[in-house]
Amino acid sequence: MSYVTILLIIILVISSLGVIASILLQSGRSAGLSGAISGAGESIFGKKKGLDELLSKVAIVFATLFLLSNLLMAIFYK
Repeated sequence: MSYVTILLIIILVISSLGVIASILLQSGRSAGLSGAISGAGESIFGKKKGLDELLSKVAIVFATLFLLSNLLMAIFYK
């Protein structure tokens, strides 16, 4: 194996673990009637959205790295 292959595999593993962790750490989205009721309460009292927004952006970055590393491995090693 060459150094490029090892580097791509390391990037692939780190990005896949990053996507999994950042998605699992996000808070769940409420649905149904209880979500409508609690949604009104959150708009009045406020909700901690800073961490969710950060985790969303981190998930996008890791997902982009994951897709690019998969694409590069498919192009170089087909």
